[in-house]
Amino acid sequence: MKKMIIALIIVSLAACSKSNEKADGYGNFEATEVTISAEANGKIEFLNLEEGEVLEPNASVGLIDTIQLYLNKQQMLASKTTIFSKSRNVQSQTTILQEQLKTTLIEQKRIQNMFAENAATKRQVDEVEGKMNVLKEQIKSVATQNAPILNEAKSIDVQIQKINDQIQKSKITNPIKGTVLAKYVEPNEITAFGKPLYKIADISEMTLRVYVSETQLSKIKVGQQVNVKIDTDTEMKSYPGTISWIASTAEFTPKIIQTKEERVNLVYAVKIDVKNDGGLKIGMPAEMWIK
Repeated sequence: MKKMIIALIIVSLAACSKSNEKADGYGNFEATEVTISAEANGKIEFLNLEEGEVLEPNASVGLIDTIQLYLNKQQMLASKTTIFSKSRNVQSQTTILQEQLKTTLIEQKRIQNMFAENAATKRQVDEVEGKMNVLKEQIKSVATQNAPILNEAKSIDVQIQKINDQIQKSKITNPIKGTVLAKYVEPNEITAFGKPLYKIADISEMTLRVYVSETQLSKIKVGQQVNVKIDTDTEMKSYPGTISWIASTAEFTPKIIQTKEERVNLVYAVKIDVKNDGGLKIGMPAEMWIK
């Protein structure tokens, strides 16, 4: 009977000592939250997402009205066609002058041969050379007329590229894989450049930020495996975690700590990566256990 009582006392003392153990760090879970904003102005044609939905990267989730952009692009294309028609007219003039120059060259050689045989006068030689010079100057003049036309066409090409870029930015494309945390607008609403559309975060792996004292620094290092525990209805649930970052400088304990005495202490921030099984939420409190 005495042995049984002694055994019960030992078990009770062990349980009490275990229950009195304190975690090595306390903090809250966080994740990198990305706010997706509009890159164009206009009415939202559709926005296919809901809060809690998991989106894949590069998924098309919405569209901002592009009718005005499309019409502007068609207008630019029509202007470009008109400009190229002017350029073709100039090029045709150049072709005609070049053909005339070829004919004049043949005539010049013929007159020079006749002049060598005293069958033509010096005046005829001078006249054909003058005609040659006039045609060459005309060709140069026509070429200079085509340069500003081509520059205008290049300017329109740049404007078309800008419109294409605006049309592309009117397509709402999800940048990362993650869960939609908040949805700020609905279809048929008018949006503007920079206006938030929705917030997303990858919560498949959460980060627990805890704070430790200087005396605890010697017990931890980057890459170290630790236990992370959260409260449940019946017991503490444990998750494996990996220390990914330790602050190089101390700071005052954040205001989220309850007592004023603890807030004046200097501590070091530590980040722990934890795989999420769906039970971890942003802002949820948790504990870090080194052992």
